[in-house]
Amino acid sequence: MIFPEKEILLKDGRTALLRTPREEEAEELLDYLRAVSGETEFLTRRPEEVETDPEKERAWVRGRRASPDALTISCFLGGRIVGNCEIGFSARKKTAHRATLGIALRREAWGLGIGSALFSELIAAGRERGVAFLELCCMEENARAIALYERFGFRTVSRLPDAFRLSDGRSCAELFMRLEL
Repeated sequence: MIFPEKEILLKDGRTALLRTPREEEAEELLDYLRAVSGETEFLTRRPEEVETDPEKERAWVRGRRASPDALTISCFLGGRIVGNCEIGFSARKKTAHRATLGIALRREAWGLGIGSALFSELIAAGRERGVAFLELCCMEENARAIALYERFGFRTVSRLPDAFRLSDGRSCAELFMRLEL
């Protein structure tokens, strides 16, 4: 799926652009992924675990743009990617009523309203598709993200203890959250 370009006004008065990433941005997407993976403990991989290359990333972008069951939206601020989110729909009849969400922002983009803008678009896409539930998983210690999700009506439906091992050796639970549309 392709998300058309949309300009948003940020809390600090600047504007940012939301749109689906393009193939020629594959290297920038990889740089972004490595950067966000190193800026927080709350993503499921570390920077060194971004093991793809630009050609595979281009193929991934092509696939996402062509898929009727996936929507990826990137946020560009000052011409560079500062956020990315996606919604995945199931083509299977038994799970077509559910969709999964994911989001990540560079630290410099935290608190500007980008996460809320991206989440609003994902929820709208879910409603347009007619799904009954939007679902996501997050680390229990990620208070900022949980606050965002709860503001949009997501509620924790289950908790998996010791799901993640943080770099300092501590364990962290995974929360499964859901929004009923």
